[in-house]
Amino acid sequence: MSAPLAAALLPLALLAPAATPASASPASSSAPTSAVSVLEAAFDPATAFVPPTAVSYAADLVPYGSHARVVTDRSVPGRTVLTLTASGLAADHEFPVHLHTGSCGADPASSGPHYQNAVDPVQPSIDPAYANEHNELRLLLRTDGRGGGTATTAVDWQPRPGGARSLVLHAGSPAGPRAAGDRVACVKLER
Repeated sequence: MSAPLAAALLPLALLAPAATPASASPASSSAPTSAVSVLEAAFDPATAFVPPTAVSYAADLVPYGSHARVVTDRSVPGRTVLTLTASGLAADHEFPVHLHTGSCGADPASSGPHYQNAVDPVQPSIDPAYANEHNELRLLLRTDGRGGGTATTAVDWQPRPGGARSLVLHAGSPAGPRAAGDRVACVKLER
């Protein structure tokens, strides 16, 4: 091969993935699943060009560009500890937050119902035997005067694989023109 041709092809060779021995598996499939996961995302409109990980349905309460950090700790068998830290949200506000079964989408209802450890056979679930803080993962995020806050909760169970797909922030109080239960933001937990 001539020297100019080899020099022209060198940048292309740098783009090609390195060969993996047949006995080795990719790092993503051989790495153990971590007992603690951390997800960080900025809230965007549901209509963003690239589907966002964090969706705001109410820019007055959850402004575009505000931030969420979700830490899920499953290091103790049969227990889940979830911490939500947010910044840039509406100041001095209380947001009820729940784990939901569906994923975030353009329609706030796409996140589905609350995730329940023991699923209520009657939906929507309003039976206190199922709709309670022991059977659902619930938080109350209180923001300070600058719109930041942290909330943590723990439950004595771990969500079924694929069953808990999002964390939804509800309007809470003061709700203003919205009902307190309206879905104002959603964080996609599964990618």
